Amino acid sequence: MTTSTTSESSAATPLLDIQALVVAVRRRRRLWSAMALLGLLIGAAMAVLLPPSPAAMTKVLVAHAEDQPNDTGTLIRTDVQLLGTTQIADRALRILKSPEKPEDFMRDYRGTGLTNNVLQIDVTGDTDAEAVARAKALADAFVTDHVKRIRDIADADAKGLLDQRDRLQAELADVNKAIGGRTSDIDPQASANLESLFARRAALTSQIDDFGQRAEEARIGTPQLIVGTQIVDAPRAVRHSLPKAVVTNGVIGLVLGLVLGLLLAAVGVVVADRPVLRRDISANLGASVIAELPRRSGRPWRRRRTRVARERLTTTLARTVRGSAEPLLLLELGCARSTSVIALGLARALAEDGPVVVVDGLPGPQLARRRSKPGDPTVVSGERAAAVSPQEHRIGVGSVAPGTAWTDLQYLGTQTVLVVRAGHGSAAWLHTVARQLADQRIPVIGVVLIDPDPRDRTDGTLWDGLHTALRGRSERPARPNGTGRRRTELQPMRAARVPDDDQEVR
Repeated sequence: MTTSTTSESSAATPLLDIQALVVAVRRRRRLWSAMALLGLLIGAAMAVLLPPSPAAMTKVLVAHAEDQPNDTGTLIRTDVQLLGTTQIADRALRILKSPEKPEDFMRDYRGTGLTNNVLQIDVTGDTDAEAVARAKALADAFVTDHVKRIRDIADADAKGLLDQRDRLQAELADVNKAIGGRTSDIDPQASANLESLFARRAALTSQIDDFGQRAEEARIGTPQLIVGTQIVDAPRAVRHSLPKAVVTNGVIGLVLGLVLGLLLAAVGVVVADRPVLRRDISANLGASVIAELPRRSGRPWRRRRTRVARERLTTTLARTVRGSAEPLLLLELGCARSTSVIALGLARALAEDGPVVVVDGLPGPQLARRRSKPGDPTVVSGERAAAVSPQEHRIGVGSVAPGTAWTDLQYLGTQTVLVVRAGHGSAAWLHTVARQLADQRIPVIGVVLIDPDPRDRTDGTLWDGLHTALRGRSERPARPNGTGRRRTELQPMRAARVPDDDQEVR
């Protein structure tokens, strides 16, 4: 039996199969759906059990001397940072006459620059009235501090200009004194020096007037900035809507839970390495998929297709048992109930040819301890398998789950069909199953896939395993040609599959 692919196909295998990952994550929709629902419930519960604290809001128009049309918001961001200083907090607490520490008070409010000149202040408190009072105190403290800084800057600018004017006036006094001490004479050099003093006096007089005018303009511009800085939106309490909070928090929790669930599902798929595609399961087991069945009956409109697929599988297995002298063994991996149903259906189909005995080697009570009905085949336990008459059709049923007694499988049957649930066993365990069956010289003639992905379009046929495949047993001799030789024509058999709603049964 072939248990590995060729070197070329192994080299072409990607490190991470995106298709298999997507399919596996989609199959774990219960996990991420439950996580999304849990996030929705937690978000809604937090909105109800942890309502927001009473809050108030106010807006302040802030005027800057350096305002420019192309300002990128640097000035208002500076005001936001100044609002979050202990100086503003301490001034507001003094207005409120509160003994609270400025560091603690700073955690209860924040500023937001809406535009280059509009500052929004949001404050929380124990009650709506306290929040409104805090917002007003903060706005007044900020406006007072901003006006004080404007005045200080204007006074500093005016003082600098006046100091410069006073220095020039002292120099002018020295020039006037020098001019008054000179007497006009006929000395050409003395006359030139006197002319330069008169020119210097005129220049100093002009500069003194300029500095005086600039100092006045600095003072005149300050009232405009002071008047422009004011509270434009009176402090008011912010009303919270409980339904809106429930919806908002629920949506946020839903998105976070969904993202977390998808991440957990993806990580779990990569770590567990459980094949779900026909292509991967066939390659790991070294046998072709001959049929696909759902795990449950499904919706009412799909039950007919499921019944047809089961009947086709039963017909195929019955034809195999009739055409072979070796007893058939059904081995399950993660689907003991489905395997029991397949075995009983096969036994009923073979009952027309003679007595049939089902040898139960399952670890659970699926067959041996079931409640028998009229017309059901005889079911014996694995210990009584040796007592079955050779004239009776014998169908063995066993398991290849972890803990299987591999050496006992050959007493249940000498050729097997594996009934595997998609995504149940890891790739390493599927390799172990194939290797152990090869060691026991039990050929795997096909794989029945339980609970396949309905969107799986991969090929579940192992083309290089024809010597053990069920499709390789449909050889029939052709008519002899002129030389007396006969050629053998292979008739590949397609897998019976339960398709989507928009597909026909193949």
